[in-house]
Amino acid sequence: MAVPGGTVRYRQDSLFGFACRISPEREKRTPVQSFIPASASFKCPFCHENIMEQTPSFSDGKKLFIGESVTFPNLYPFSGSHIVTVITRLHNPAEMSVRQIKDALTGQYEALMRCDGYPSINWNNLPSSGASMVHPHMQGISDQTPAYAGRIFIEKSREFMMRYGCCYWDGLREAEARSERYISGDEILWCASPVPIGEKEIRGYLPFSSLPDFDSYIPEISAGLKKIIDYYRSCGHFAFNATIRFDRQDNDGSFRSFVSVIARINPNELSVSDSAFMERLHFEPVCMTLPEKIPLMFK
Repeated sequence: MAVPGGTVRYRQDSLFGFACRISPEREKRTPVQSFIPASASFKCPFCHENIMEQTPSFSDGKKLFIGESVTFPNLYPFSGSHIVTVITRLHNPAEMSVRQIKDALTGQYEALMRCDGYPSINWNNLPSSGASMVHPHMQGISDQTPAYAGRIFIEKSREFMMRYGCCYWDGLREAEARSERYISGDEILWCASPVPIGEKEIRGYLPFSSLPDFDSYIPEISAGLKKIIDYYRSCGHFAFNATIRFDRQDNDGSFRSFVSVIARINPNELSVSDSAFMERLHFEPVCMTLPEKIPLMFK
């Protein structure tokens, strides 16, 4: 649609209902500025010198170590099961390797396999993506019901299969592989999302539904994530949010897991966004204050 000063494209996903507006002219209004926090010498609870004493352990008194990665329960959970994986020994590395990403994803996988429910693996990178720590880390969550966006994806996928007798995601993969949004891949299909839920959203469509099948695809997914991170940095984006959604283990096969990554704008070093992976990718805000307490505080 033509509007004064440019064009706006309105898009809506025909099955899931999610919608977006794309306005290319806004890049001129908000230029992307390359930004890395100048804090390489800073020591936080996730740094190698502190991580053993300043982070919690699992119920057996242990943490999970794979390569450089360290996995442990979240000290401030907002999920029935909430797992943190610190990716690197360095507080603020100039870049991350495929091996480091792979080891961290493996840590998330092994920890979440102990949990029941609907899991997801998530990543806020840098404060402008909602990360409370600059030190690179992933977060795994699992609940007895999926978060809002995941619930929509799973329920609508099930309705589609019941109505048409086939898997929606199989048809989507075929269509996107032939589209101008296709980037790379065959068994794992990497494409720009046709209805992005964030800036420069890229999705990796996976050939399975639940977490037990994730293990054998971790190397390829890690390589794909590394390419996305490098692409974002070439565009000036150092901050991003990512999630990998899974159905529960006893599923009907109507849903397919997928990776979703969005770029974030990079503000000053002192700014920490309150919009992170839950808000941007799961569409379920995490709040701190009970509504019932507000009237007492307000008076």
